Amino acid sequence: MSVHIGAEKGDIADVVLMPGDPLRARWAAETFLRAPRLVNEVRGMLGFTGEWKGNRVTIHGSGMGMPSLSIYANELIRDFGARTLIRIGSAGAMQEAVNIRDVVIAMTASTISTPSRGIMRELNFAPCADFGLLRAAVAAAEGKGMAPHVGGIYSSDVFYDERPDLTEQMTRHGVLAVEMEAAELYTVAARHGARALGVMTISDHLLTGEALPSGERERSFGDMVEIALEAAFG
Repeated sequence: MSVHIGAEKGDIADVVLMPGDPLRARWAAETFLRAPRLVNEVRGMLGFTGEWKGNRVTIHGSGMGMPSLSIYANELIRDFGARTLIRIGSAGAMQEAVNIRDVVIAMTASTISTPSRGIMRELNFAPCADFGLLRAAVAAAEGKGMAPHVGGIYSSDVFYDERPDLTEQMTRHGVLAVEMEAAELYTVAARHGARALGVMTISDHLLTGEALPSGERERSFGDMVEIALEAAFG
């Protein structure tokens, strides 16, 4: 048991999938895991542990934004021994070639600021994914007949951004999509010697204004969860 996770020792698996929304954690656990068991509900942040193809898996919410994810990622690794953490969630496309419902696998995650900035001080640390997980995720997606987008994303520390100039420069420099958690996940994992990856489904498009209706999001997110699971055990 830790400050924010009420699980007991042994309740958390080595592999943890981390959606932002705790209700999405429930949906993913009930949809993809065998015999999922609720192991945390402190502050309404749900976590479930079950089995996928004979492997123990925990699916635990992270909340919105890097400060929230940082709390859970640190405790999952430090207090419960998690060694592989994969963010699964939504993202906004920043390139014309990236479409609604496409899957983006984040090789790197740029950011203006993260909770780890105080540790790095003057260093511009480059958060990146674990290569083994990245390679396995690409293979899993291609095995499903998909063509995932692989490259850099932007982890924003605000949802209602008012920096069109910054968006323009990121698009110009090939940033695929924007979300709010991966850069801190990659940094925390690197600090503790764990593996991390971000697999995102495009739910809206910053250039066209197109957005996936809320009722269709879960149906479209299934591929992302399967890719993450296969990458973790590939």
